[in-house]
Amino acid sequence: MQKEFKRAKLVSSHPSRLNKGEDDEEKARNAEEAPDHSPQTAQEGESHESSWPKLEINAHAEIVGEARERTADHRPESSGRGGGIEAEDRQEGRESRDGEGEDKGDKGKRLSKQTPDGPEGNGRKQSADEDKTRKMKAETHLSEEERRLKEAEGIPGSFDRLKRQLEERVGLNKSFDVVFREMVFGGQPTAIFYYNGFAKDTVLTDILMRLSYADAEHRPPGDNEGRSGGRESEERAGHRTGDEQPQLQAGEKRTKDKAEASEGSREHEEKKTGGRTGKLNIIDLFDHALIPHIQVKKTSQMKEVIDNVSMGGTAFFFEGEEEAVLVDAKSFPVRSTEEPDLERVVRGSRDGFVETLLTNVTLVRRRLRDPRLKLEITQVGKRTQTDVCIGYIQDICDMNMVEAVRDKIKQVEVDGLPLAEKQLEEAIIGKGWNPYPSVRYSERPDVVAAHLLEGHLAVFVDTSPSVMITPATFFHHVQHAEEYRQTPLVGSYLRWVRFLGIAASLFLLPLWFLIVTSPDLKPIGLDFIGPQKVGKIPMILQFLIAELGIDLMRMAAIHTPTPLATAMGLVAAILIGDIAVKTGLFVNEVILYLAVAAIGTFATPSYELSLANRLARLVLLIAAAIFKVPGLVVASTGLVLLLALQRSYNTPYLWPLLPFNAKAMLDVLIRRPFLSMRARMSLTKTADSTRQPSPEPGSGS
Repeated sequence: MQKEFKRAKLVSSHPSRLNKGEDDEEKARNAEEAPDHSPQTAQEGESHESSWPKLEINAHAEIVGEARERTADHRPESSGRGGGIEAEDRQEGRESRDGEGEDKGDKGKRLSKQTPDGPEGNGRKQSADEDKTRKMKAETHLSEEERRLKEAEGIPGSFDRLKRQLEERVGLNKSFDVVFREMVFGGQPTAIFYYNGFAKDTVLTDILMRLSYADAEHRPPGDNEGRSGGRESEERAGHRTGDEQPQLQAGEKRTKDKAEASEGSREHEEKKTGGRTGKLNIIDLFDHALIPHIQVKKTSQMKEVIDNVSMGGTAFFFEGEEEAVLVDAKSFPVRSTEEPDLERVVRGSRDGFVETLLTNVTLVRRRLRDPRLKLEITQVGKRTQTDVCIGYIQDICDMNMVEAVRDKIKQVEVDGLPLAEKQLEEAIIGKGWNPYPSVRYSERPDVVAAHLLEGHLAVFVDTSPSVMITPATFFHHVQHAEEYRQTPLVGSYLRWVRFLGIAASLFLLPLWFLIVTSPDLKPIGLDFIGPQKVGKIPMILQFLIAELGIDLMRMAAIHTPTPLATAMGLVAAILIGDIAVKTGLFVNEVILYLAVAAIGTFATPSYELSLANRLARLVLLIAAAIFKVPGLVVASTGLVLLLALQRSYNTPYLWPLLPFNAKAMLDVLIRRPFLSMRARMSLTKTADSTRQPSPEPGSGS
């Protein structure tokens, strides 16, 4: 069946062979109608036939011996495709007969040769492995030409050379999302280079639609393609009907006037530029006239092209030109600006930062329309080229601090910042093993805007919704936006409740353990404090196991899907906690006080500060268990000294407590009314320290 299909396919592709019998009859009639034959021709035919060897046929009806070789050598190439069909039929018949006549021994021998376990199979496998190894070495070790293409700085004018350069630098034709599209606009060969996932389809479609309207008239004067395009237009115009001749003549007159005007302008441009009207005009034409976009720029550096395309832009190349036009038409996969989970408020805005840098700075710019708000951008990371933005208000922020942060960021030389702001913080702060945070993180635009107005500096990192705020003290981490969304009295009450919760998360467990283990320290009237019976596990081990259990539950809650989080809480509270108490392993009061400390930890606005306080609580608890009262006193003093000696960009970490500033400390303890805060804090060393203009003397206010 396959044989008949191949034969039918070949015959159908050459219909002249369908009537082969009719052609043979026609040749016979022509031979009969011929008057006579030349003896010389007949003699040549006989000699030709006699030159062939004797025909020998084997048992399978195949031509063998010298006759077969001569047949293959003297088969005429011009015998037509019909002869090809017959040869293919003979070949297929021969293969089928060989397959039928093959004995089992030969078949087994042939299969053994194809088996990978045989010598030939092992040789082929080894050869394949060697080819794979050579291919891997070729990919890792660059040749001289490949290295030269990879390090080239300019843009080649030839598309072939350009594609070879892009193959070596960005993996063109190897990475599936790297696109190099070649088109022709107005007779000018144009190439479009972009990453498929970043291209904004709607914008690029509008640009291509605009470019498709370009014709030969848009090309620079004196271009051969432009003239050929004009000749084609004239040829098309020559096929007009007679009714269109008057309109055509009027159109030709207008075209002639335009040509004369363009000729005069070209001569003027040549005089102005010294006769240079070729290559530069194409770039300027596409840049200023043909690409309808607001963010367009030219470049002659390949690195700048690749960097812009890697950030989501699109590059336009032109045949014969050594410059490119970059269009900022990007579309990142982003999520909506929803309220951050760690900084929720009852009243206030519900938008939050996302993983796109441009969206984040736009949210801040929307709240701060001050023209002196500066947003400086730079790139960090040799491979990731992560965008980092420094935001500050020029006439408020301390410029010495801005310069220091800018220099620190420029000095960062790393492979990349895949974890964004946290790795950048460690690179520019360098605090080592200190658990307490030196910068404040926020995902709320209103919080960042408020700190910028106080003279702080904000650092945005692309691919991260968290913004670093510096300088930041200990008391910056214990303030929350909800306090400023309520009245001053309610805000002050909420602040004090939060302070008590943070203090309880630090000192409640060590103090209770110290009182229980040293009854002589128990104050009068607090005899009820302490367990009625001792559990089977020592008290200190109960606290440590419970602490580790809470941390384990917290990590499990992060990785548990939301529908299962409630079930996990019930399992932890009922099955583990209740049964542990009933079996006598734990004491009820241990679970009670540990729960209060955990709630105080969760009430801390700064997640980084809550983790640091948890570690500090464990240290205080162990010190109280081992060294009793002296251990707790020494550990608490060491904690205060650690915080007092820490600095955040030359700013004391415990300010305004150490060094003490009474006015600033009052603002920390009490949430003052908005209009009463007329001056900015002295911590940030602001150039303009006034929040509100002072009332003029004699005014009614």
